[in-house]
Amino acid sequence: MKFICLGYLDTGMWSKLGEAEQKAMVDSCLAYDIELRKGGHFAGGQALQGAETATSVRWKNGKPSVSDGPFAETKEMLGGILILEAASKEEAIRLMTRHPGIRMGCFEIRPADEAFMAEHPVLKTL
Repeated sequence: MKFICLGYLDTGMWSKLGEAEQKAMVDSCLAYDIELRKGGHFAGGQALQGAETATSVRWKNGKPSVSDGPFAETKEMLGGILILEAASKEEAIRLMTRHPGIRMGCFEIRPADEAFMAEHPVLKTL
């Protein structure tokens, strides 16, 4: 089963770290991602630039509305996405509780909707 893990970063905690501590945290996260890959669990992922670079697009008053920044006002901002292969949600949770990134925020873990993908095969060709 595939699980999408949305990694949120507490920007307040992050900004209190020195440059060397930030680098050590990133290095430990990357090392764990390599461990996940070696175990056959890492199916993909991508880090994101800071929330200050975000643009939100939504439907408003009958037309698209574009605004700078993320939609929600929160101290935790989406920092990256990890696609995890696991036998069950329990295994996905167990794997992500060992990820060093949880020290700087949280991971939201959701099962991928593989039935939706199967119903819409055109998505596999994109």
